[in-house]
Amino acid sequence: MHASAQAGIDPSGWLFDARHLPSPHCDERPAGVSIDAIVIHGISLPPGEFGGPWIDQLFSGRLDAAVHPYFQEIAGLKVSAHVLVRRGGELVQYVPFLRRAWHAGESQLDGRPCCNDFSIGIELEGADQVPYAAAQYRRLAALCNLLMRNYPAIGPGRIRGHADIAPGRKTDPGPAFDWHLFRETLAEGRDE
Repeated sequence: MHASAQAGIDPSGWLFDARHLPSPHCDERPAGVSIDAIVIHGISLPPGEFGGPWIDQLFSGRLDAAVHPYFQEIAGLKVSAHVLVRRGGELVQYVPFLRRAWHAGESQLDGRPCCNDFSIGIELEGADQVPYAAAQYRRLAALCNLLMRNYPAIGPGRIRGHADIAPGRKTDPGPAFDWHLFRETLAEGRDE
């Protein structure tokens, strides 16, 4: 199902209420595959630091390895997400929802492999052990409700963390992410 302009997403899958920074790290979803899951991630660059242009640069393939020692390990990665929710709640969109972002890596959800094929990847600017900001929970819940309205195969039970789809390999969004608060905020938004 294509999203309608009235719902805050244009027909090609771009949010109206986001800064757009198109990433080259994406491709077409497989034919006949419907979008039916959301994967929540956590990211900070350098690790444990917030703000700055580094996430944008990583997802756009322009990260300068000379800026920080950690960047030498990741500068060549071809990764992206559909959307980033910054600490203050700002949305940055890198990949339209109708395309496949390269966010999940080797993964499976309910026995189904290749989560990039059928999921939307949302990054939260944060770290596993650092509490996420209230503004992020509000924006994340509003975004997930918008996505569930536009892609009805996604239900609340199809929203998972990166650690859930890549156990042993990934830990994000980490123990600092309050799933109970997120689910409450999500439910409140559906009731409006």
